[in-house]
Amino acid sequence: MPELPEVETTRRRLLPLLLGRRLLEVRHQDPGRYRHTERAQGRRVEGIGRRGKFLLLGLSEGLEMVVHLGMTGGFRLEATPHTRVVFRLEEGSLYFHDPRRFGRIWVVEKGAYGEIPLLSRLGPEPLSEAYTFPEFLARLRKSGKPLKALLLDQTLAAGVGNIYADEALFRARLSPFRRGREVSPEEAQRLFQALREVLAEAVALGGSTLSDRTYQQPDGLPGGYQERHAVYGRAGLPCPRCGHAIRRQVLAGRGTHFCPRCQAP
Repeated sequence: MPELPEVETTRRRLLPLLLGRRLLEVRHQDPGRYRHTERAQGRRVEGIGRRGKFLLLGLSEGLEMVVHLGMTGGFRLEATPHTRVVFRLEEGSLYFHDPRRFGRIWVVEKGAYGEIPLLSRLGPEPLSEAYTFPEFLARLRKSGKPLKALLLDQTLAAGVGNIYADEALFRARLSPFRRGREVSPEEAQRLFQALREVLAEAVALGGSTLSDRTYQQPDGLPGGYQERHAVYGRAGLPCPRCGHAIRRQVLAGRGTHFCPRCQAP
């Protein structure tokens, strides 16, 4: 699933394509998955924001288009065999491509997220100036969840998913199985810093495009951060820090990659 770096990259690439443009038509055949999109027709795109893994397109006259890319969703400049939604603009068109059909779109009154409960429950943005270590430490110390599960639940840091949770924990030299309340302030500081560093680096490189190539930027270019993955997707390969074999184990329902030596419990 696209995580914060992939969604932020998409947001940045969409800005010159959509900002200030009028949506003449939003065409699809799935009103259950793409809800109330007829309300967007004729509206101008006045801003493009992001909250966690959600894109927020501010529309004229107080409306907002909320987009979740799901597992395989993304925008393309040309139609594909998996085009699900066509956005016809004043000049040209933009296409929402989604092979597995888990992406969702809603058009709502600005800030009215009653149909999107996860959006209302998101924790702080980890790359924002408002993201502070004291708050991060307090949230950690209140939880009995394993660190990997805590990073995934979106309340500690909005937008973090499987790839960047694994990479941040490795950089911080912390076991994904440690409980939040067991972490010392010094260890929490390492994780806080590692999470921000990993996410910022991934954004700068356009996110991670894995071997299935489901995530691509709107112009079709891949991300570049996959070349820097230290543990994610590298089970059985040597740890770049100590040479021990990277291990994969399921935690919180997700494949979790870690070095059993560098990240000993």
